[in-house]
Amino acid sequence: MEQYCNSITSYNRLITREVKVGNLIIGGGHPIRVQTMTTTDTLATEKTVEQVIRCIQAGAELVRITAPSKTEAENLAAIKSSLRAKGYLTPIVADIHFTPNAAEIAATIIEKVRVNPGNYVDKKKFEQIEYTDQEYIEEIERIRERFTPLVLICKEHGTAMRIGTNHGSLSDRIMSRYGDTAIGMVESAMEFLRIARSLDYHQIILSMKSSNPQVMVQAYRLLIQQMQTEFNECYPLHLGVTEAGDGEDGRIKSAIGIGTLLEDGIGDTIRVSLTEDPELEIPVCKDLVKRYPANRIKGADMIPPINQLPYSPFEYKRRDTIQVSTIGSKTVPVVVAGYKNKTAILPMHLNAIGYIYDEVTDKWNITDAAADFIYSPNQLLSFDLPGTLRVITSSTQWEMTTDKNKYLPLFNFKTYLQATKKSDSINFVEVDCYGAKNGIRDEQLLSIAKDPTVVFWLSSTLSHAMPAVRRMIMRLMELKIKSPVILVTDSAWQTTDEHLIHFATETGALLLDGFGDGICIGIQGKQVEATTTENELGNEHANEHAQVSGRNYYSNNSVEQFLNSTAFGILQATRTRISKTEYISCPSCGRTLFELQETTAKIRAVTSHLKGLKIAIMGCIVNGPGEMADADFGYVGSGVGKITLYKGKEVMKRNIDSAVAVDELILLLKEHNAWLDPV
Repeated sequence: MEQYCNSITSYNRLITREVKVGNLIIGGGHPIRVQTMTTTDTLATEKTVEQVIRCIQAGAELVRITAPSKTEAENLAAIKSSLRAKGYLTPIVADIHFTPNAAEIAATIIEKVRVNPGNYVDKKKFEQIEYTDQEYIEEIERIRERFTPLVLICKEHGTAMRIGTNHGSLSDRIMSRYGDTAIGMVESAMEFLRIARSLDYHQIILSMKSSNPQVMVQAYRLLIQQMQTEFNECYPLHLGVTEAGDGEDGRIKSAIGIGTLLEDGIGDTIRVSLTEDPELEIPVCKDLVKRYPANRIKGADMIPPINQLPYSPFEYKRRDTIQVSTIGSKTVPVVVAGYKNKTAILPMHLNAIGYIYDEVTDKWNITDAAADFIYSPNQLLSFDLPGTLRVITSSTQWEMTTDKNKYLPLFNFKTYLQATKKSDSINFVEVDCYGAKNGIRDEQLLSIAKDPTVVFWLSSTLSHAMPAVRRMIMRLMELKIKSPVILVTDSAWQTTDEHLIHFATETGALLLDGFGDGICIGIQGKQVEATTTENELGNEHANEHAQVSGRNYYSNNSVEQFLNSTAFGILQATRTRISKTEYISCPSCGRTLFELQETTAKIRAVTSHLKGLKIAIMGCIVNGPGEMADADFGYVGSGVGKITLYKGKEVMKRNIDSAVAVDELILLLKEHNAWLDPV
């Protein structure tokens, strides 16, 4: 089997080389480290020091600072000296793009440098150049010549290095040979890693970042496979989804990418890249990492091992299924809205899941994020349902209904096999994947799957739930069962961030591999409690921050709204169902040339109705246009108070005054027929 982790059925950390970063060890089975990056001007020494301290107090174990030129690199000495004088020993990382001489200076001062192989030596001009094999070899030698001095300085000073590939900033040379692909990302890093190894330098950490979690996950898996094949060992991995954005969307996208890999024991350090203050990234990192205690392995031996995967983990292909009514085959994954805890469901309650009732006209308005089904196991509704919305209820409750079209039964696999009455359209069959002592057997799966109306309702009571559900889906594939699957996940966590991370990881990991024809998420108990941000910073600060970042804080009576929004957010982030505008927004740093959080909120406010459009909001030329990857339009800082607008990777309007740039963006959208007036 093509392996990219130690085990896909039990939680088993991928053991990597140990790398020492100051007083911290990364890799080798040590705890997963959390880190962030400052947003201040690196030359503003005291402001940077103050922000680094806030990050450390929030729990950061490493803090990265941008060093875009020699001047900023030299000032790292003053920043480090001030931090050490105040008693802070946390390692500092210099972030380098384009300027090898800045990296060489920084490597003599701080504990770690990050270089991007896409722009450290190569330059990206968006030119398609065909290289002969000899010309390609000559280019590698040019890289060796320019990269070797940094490696030797790092060896001399005991400085660690991150070779950090970004999907959106692959060099023209890599793009010409490998294209805009995950394997191109891997080769970009491997070229630099091979040079470092040839110089007997091994204090290296690698990353494969993308704003698309699917590309990001595939690249890390391919990198592990390549390192194992070529070196028979792996270097530590820094995980992150770049330009994830802010609020719920940023957290969901980050959790899908990072969490998918952590589930398989991959990852030695993580950074959640949010368009928010850097200290707000740390609680999200902590919520991700705390999901993986040593005892997580408990119960994993109940999941059968597998010798050969029935799918490729290195490319996306949706599992082949039959279509049952509106579920499966080529239809988009459905959303099932859970109403388990409502004592009575009224028309107004459907507002939360995208159905707005107008009493005057006696009509329903249906939004783009309208759920496809309601799950109400214990009660029937006292009003007519809008549109195609249907209710999934318990099989015993279903038998009492008169409307067998609007109501659909949920059986467990035993009651289904015994049932004398079944739906003519859809029968949901619940399976606890490897969590029950008397679990479902192959002959029972095959018997149930003979019914072309069956949709499997999969969850697991094991603590290592996602791999259990994944293994059950693989078993369906091995048995050539093509019944669609609903991914069902409940959260027993407490805060909004914890719920978001749980849902995004458990369901997103499966959707990225092409598994799942719908999702149903729920919370154990009735409350959505205050977010981590609110708990740690206080309500006043949290609400103020919410207005800037566009983040919503859900009250206790809108659990359904939170769950519905999260479900559609997960489908959007996995690119399996597009229901809203997508924002690819960098997390800001000392290079940022405008107020990124405020500007992101402004652009959201005027474009959030443009379903399916991808808009990149980038603080500087380092992150745009290259880092915008597959965005449709881009808003990029090109100078202090100046903005350049892009369509794809082509400049459309250059150096616009930031005061009018949002209006100019709208005009650009209109010029290219990408604008719709809001309803």
